[in-house]
Order: sequence, then C-alpha cells, then structure tokens
Amino acid sequence: MLTSRSLGALAAFAALAFACRSAPAAFGGQLRDLSHPFDAATVYWPTEEGFVFEEGFRGRTEGGYHYEAHRFRAAEHGGTHVDAPSHFAAGGTTVDRIPVERLAAAAVLVDVSAACERDRDHAVTRAELEAFEAAYGAIPRGAIVLLRTGFGRRWPDRERYLGDARRGAEAAARLHFPGLSAEAAVWLAEAREIAAVGIDTASIDPGPSRAFEAHRALGERGIPAFENLANLEGLPPRNFWVIALPMKIAGGSGAPLRAIAVLP
Repeated sequence: MLTSRSLGALAAFAALAFACRSAPAAFGGQLRDLSHPFDAATVYWPTEEGFVFEEGFRGRTEGGYHYEAHRFRAAEHGGTHVDAPSHFAAGGTTVDRIPVERLAAAAVLVDVSAACERDRDHAVTRAELEAFEAAYGAIPRGAIVLLRTGFGRRWPDRERYLGDARRGAEAAARLHFPGLSAEAAVWLAEAREIAAVGIDTASIDPGPSRAFEAHRALGERGIPAFENLANLEGLPPRNFWVIALPMKIAGGSGAPLRAIAVLP
C-alpha cells in the first residue's frame, strides 16, 4: 500500500528520472559512484574472511564465441554495503524488505572531516548536525544523510582505514575510526525522520565502540545504514539525490551495495 510519503518520494523521483533520462549526457557526467569495487583488497571486518573471487571459464567456446562465468563468496557486511535494521534489532526489517523510498531519496552531505582528522575516534554529535542546519537549512524529512569523515581516502589501506591491519577477534577490539554518536542517531531518526544514513568508514559506530549504540538506535527505528561509502569528496551539502540499491538477499541482515549520487 502506498503512503502519502512514498507517493511523494515516487513523484519527486519520477521528475528527477525524467530530467535525467539521457544522463550522463544531459548532466555532463553528473552521476557519482559512491561504491568501492569488490576484490581481494576490499576491507571487511577483522573477523570475516573477505571477498573471494573464483575464476571459472574464460575463453573461446567450441561454438566460436567468447564466454566467461565466475563465482564469488562474501560476508554480508564488508565493502560498500547496507546494514539492514535486523542487523542489530530483533525482528527488524531485513534487506529484502527495506522500503525503496529509504534507498532512493534526496540527500544531504555533512562534512565532519576536520573533526575526524583531529580525533580518529570522533563520534558525530547532535550539535554538529544542528550546526550544519544553521548553515544550510533543516535536514528534510525522509532524506538520506551522508557523513563525510574523510576516511574514504584511506581505502583500502587497512592500517590507515581501520586503525589496525590485523585480523581476528582480538583485532576487532583495536579498531579506530570515526562514527555517529547514539544521541545524534536518535535525533536524526526521531526529530528529522530520515530515510537512511551513510558514512565513509567501516561502521556507523566509531571503531572503539563495544555496544554499537548507533547501530541499535537506528535499527530499532527501522533505519538502514550505508557503510564504506566512496567518493564523498566534493558532494554539495544538499540539492542532490542518492540511489543506494543492495543485493536483495531474502532474510539478509546486510548486503553489498551499489550507490550513486545524482547531481543536478
């Protein structure tokens, strides 16, 4: 059943799609890929194996034409991916059931890179989000909020990106990178009723977090998180769209994500 909110989102997206129908030509190439490629260097949580590409057949067939087909295996959470609410909320929405209006919406970009350069464990505060609003206007209801920490430029150097290049459960306790505070997560969910939040680090919670408060606050309120985003540099503070479409894994708590920004 379509709600007034979803109808509004579809109408706005239809208008944008009509304007973009000949993109990138009509936009001069104003489509920005926000996803890292998946390969052997892709950053996964220290407890995960990582992305594995298994080469199958590649070559000329007996019929005289080229053919190739390969296999891959990977954890749900790694590389550019989505955290479904079910990742940290019992009974929460799984990947295949995330409403599409949470995956394609008008977006804002909050640049907190200066604070994160000073403190690699920085947790973005409500005060920082309110300062953004004072400068650029209120975060719209139903928006996708992107947080630029600047750590995307460190990809895929695990030491610089995660704070520790080692693997295993002990390494997971030594991570250092920025994230979102629980207070700010609740405020975005309840006061601004955002569609989703994204960040250019390995987790929406800061690396040292052990209770994953931001994950839980968002998951309990039905809000997905996009992690390990790429190429946030140069995005405007507002007036653009994000389309973030995950692999539709039935019952999944997360999935690989191809995300783009549409810049008018």
